Amino acid sequence: MMNPPWLDIVTIALSQDIGRGDITTNALVSPGQKAEAELVAKEDMVVCGLPVVAEVFRAVDARIRMLPERPDGEGVLAGNRICTVHGPARGILAGERVALNFFQNLSAVATMTRRFVEQIEGTRARICDTRKTTPGLRLLQKYAVRIGGGYNHRFGLDDGVLIKENHIALAGGIAMAIKKAADAVSHLHGIEIEVETLDQLREALDAGARIILLDNMNLETMEKAVAIAGGQALLEASGNITLANVRAVAETGVDLISVGAITHSAGSKDVSLLVTM
Repeated sequence: MMNPPWLDIVTIALSQDIGRGDITTNALVSPGQKAEAELVAKEDMVVCGLPVVAEVFRAVDARIRMLPERPDGEGVLAGNRICTVHGPARGILAGERVALNFFQNLSAVATMTRRFVEQIEGTRARICDTRKTTPGLRLLQKYAVRIGGGYNHRFGLDDGVLIKENHIALAGGIAMAIKKAADAVSHLHGIEIEVETLDQLREALDAGARIILLDNMNLETMEKAVAIAGGQALLEASGNITLANVRAVAETGVDLISVGAITHSAGSKDVSLLVTM
């Protein structure tokens, strides 16, 4: 059986938390003692991260079993039981904090993403994430975005070309930046360029840009940008996107809306893991 892609992340987290051993649990709980615990939502949320929780407990003690009752992607209410965990008590207590840390954050990311997605329902736009993720957790947080109904932007700098303001300045302008990028990368790589004004948008279109990021444009300017592009390029709105304005941004006709807040400001959902026997 192949190891899950997040195994290294889980291993590092457990090493940081358990260290040389859980001295409190080892002092109070006998080696052969069994236990069952329930993971319970303490607020409304979208469930996300159960495969990671299962891997945490498996890594601590392979005899621990997790029985999910609500799958990733399902909405739950405060008080709903999400899963039960049973097996050696020492292992359950040793893995508890790390399992909760992952689950609380990933559920928060999925929940916030779902709220943005629901706000733009019925429009052509898609909610996308960014690279503004917690260091070391990008894979998991981008998974949570998908669970919440959003879409992933590039995973890293090696995943696609995104020409930003500093690149443009160093490359010698928009047209030159697009040409240099096209000459340097495979035809399989998408090339996106950031613009701040309508004049820059026109220059990018003339240079053959097919994906254009509209950086911090107001609604009126975005509407004009959509009209100017006329379907020649995918348009991505970015910068200061909130739940309060995302619907209006979507209604300008842009194709993509990137929201850093769904990962960097999601926080954690309130969840408890309590021993029941």
